[in-house]
Amino acid sequence: MNLIDIHNPHFYITTFISILNATIICFNGYKFFQTLQLEGYNISGYFYWIKDTKAKYVLRLFTLSFLTSGFLFISNFLFYKIFNGFSYYSYITLIFYFYLSIKFALSINVLNKKTPLKYTKRMMRFITTFFILTSVITFYLITLFWEFSNFFNFSVVSFTPILNSIFIIVVHFLLLPLEEIIKLFFILKAKIKLKKHKNLIKIGITGSFGKTSTKYILNTILSQKYKVCMSPNSYNTPMGLTKVVNEYLKNEHEVLIAEMGAKKRGEIAFLCKLIKPQHGILTGIGNQHLKTFGSALNIKKTKYELIENLNKEGVAIFNGNNDIVKSLYENSSFIKKYYTALNDENAFISANNIKVNENGSSFNIVIKNEISFFVKTVLLGVHNIENILLSVALSYKLGLTKEQIKLGIEKIKSVPHRLELVKAQNGVIILDDSFNASVEGSSRALDVLKLFENRRKIVMTPGLIELGEKEYEENVLFGERIAKVADICILVNLVNKKLLKEGLLKAGFLEQNIIECDSLKEAKEKLTTLLNKDDVLLIENDLPDVYT
Repeated sequence: MNLIDIHNPHFYITTFISILNATIICFNGYKFFQTLQLEGYNISGYFYWIKDTKAKYVLRLFTLSFLTSGFLFISNFLFYKIFNGFSYYSYITLIFYFYLSIKFALSINVLNKKTPLKYTKRMMRFITTFFILTSVITFYLITLFWEFSNFFNFSVVSFTPILNSIFIIVVHFLLLPLEEIIKLFFILKAKIKLKKHKNLIKIGITGSFGKTSTKYILNTILSQKYKVCMSPNSYNTPMGLTKVVNEYLKNEHEVLIAEMGAKKRGEIAFLCKLIKPQHGILTGIGNQHLKTFGSALNIKKTKYELIENLNKEGVAIFNGNNDIVKSLYENSSFIKKYYTALNDENAFISANNIKVNENGSSFNIVIKNEISFFVKTVLLGVHNIENILLSVALSYKLGLTKEQIKLGIEKIKSVPHRLELVKAQNGVIILDDSFNASVEGSSRALDVLKLFENRRKIVMTPGLIELGEKEYEENVLFGERIAKVADICILVNLVNKKLLKEGLLKAGFLEQNIIECDSLKEAKEKLTTLLNKDDVLLIENDLPDVYT
C-alpha cells in the first residue's frame, strides 16, 4: 500500500500524526530552545550545557522513547496477529505515546524559570523551521517503516523524541546564514543611527562583576544633568545592544550607557566597534566564565579591550580596589586614565569615614584631595561604595557638580536581584542576590549578611559555576566562608552540592544544619516551614535555567 497517495486515507492520517507529533516535540524541546537562547545562539554553549547537565534532558527523552516504543511494538504485533495484517486498531496504540509525550512537555513547562524563553522573531523562525523539519522526518519515517516493517507501522513515531537534541543542531546550522545576514542588517542600522547622533556621549562598562550595578548607579547620577539611555537588564551582547540603539535610543538622549559582557576573546572589541564609546569603566576582574575564556589571562585581556578601543580624548576609569584592574591601570598607556579606591589618598576619587550596616552605607567622598562631601545610600555593602566611586569619577569628568552628584547618590535604589533587600510580611529579611554568580560577589554578599546581628542567618545557594578548573577549589572555599557566617545552609541543585558540603563540614559546620534540595522549587517549599520572624535569608545565585 502506497502511503504517498492522496487517494489513500492513510496519507491524511499520517499527515495528521506527523503534524501532531511535531507540535508535541516542539513543546518537549522547550528546554533545548531556552538553553540555546540563553547561550546567545552559540552552539558551543549548547554542547557545554549537555555536558554539564550530564545530558539529563536527552536521557529523559530517550527514556520516553524506550518506554513508548516497547509498548507500541508489542501492541502492534498483537494487533497484526489478531487481524492477520495491518488494522486501524494500530492507530489506537499511539494514544499511549502521545499521552506520555504531553505529560513530559507539561513537566518541563511548569518549572519555575529565572529567564523564560523569549519568543523573539529569531526564536519563532527557529521553532517554525524545527516544526517543519520534525513533521517531514516523522512523515518520512512512517512511510519508510510502512514499506519495510509489519509490526512497527506508526510506532516508529515513538523514536522521534530521541532526535530532538540533534534537530536543534541541524536547524541552527540551516538558519545560520540567514541569521548572520539579519544580524548584519540590524548592526548596520544601529551604526547608522549612532552616526547621526553626533553629540551623543557614549559610555562602555565592563568587568567580571559589578557592571550591572555600576550601570544603574551611573544612570541615576548622570540623570541629574543629562537625558540618559541605559541598556536595560542584562542587554550586554551584540544583538542586545543593537536592540537598545534601534529601539530605546531617542533623539532627546544625550548619554548612552552600554553594559558590555563577554565569554571569549574579541567580544568586547566587537561591541566597541558597534557602540564606539568615548568613555569606559572597568569594574572588577575575576574568574567568572573561566571555562569559556580558557585562562585568567584571556579574561584580563578581554576586559581591557574596552580601554583599548576608547576614543583617545575620552576618559577611562579603573577600580583600584581590584588588584587585576589596578595592575591594568598602572600598565595602561591610555592618557586620561583615573582610578578610584577606598581610603586611598592617591586615588582620583576616594571614600573615607565609611560606615556600613543593615540599612545602607554612609561615607565621605573625596575628589582629588580637594573636594569632600558626606553622602548616604540605601545600597548594602562596601563593594557598592566601590561602584559608586567609579560612577562619581566619570560623572565628575562629564561636568556634574558636587550637588548634582550628591543628589544622584541619594536617589540610587537597590538593583533588582543584586543584593536587593526585601522585607517580607512575616518579618523575614531577604537579601536577594540571585543574579550574582561570581566568587567576589558571593564573598561580599556574605560580608553584608554578617552585618545583621542577633538574627538567625540562612544561606540558600547552588554554588558557583563556569569556573572551569577552579570550580572545585572555589566552591569548597565558598562552603567554608558560608560556615563562618550562616546558621543554616540550603544547598540547591546537584551541580556543586558535594563541593559546598565538603567546605561547610571542613569549617566545622554542623551537618544537621545543612539542608539538601534537588531543585529551587523544593528549596522554596522547605523555606515555608523553616523561616521564622527576624530571620535573614541570603539567596546567593539561583543558577541560570540551563543548569536546572
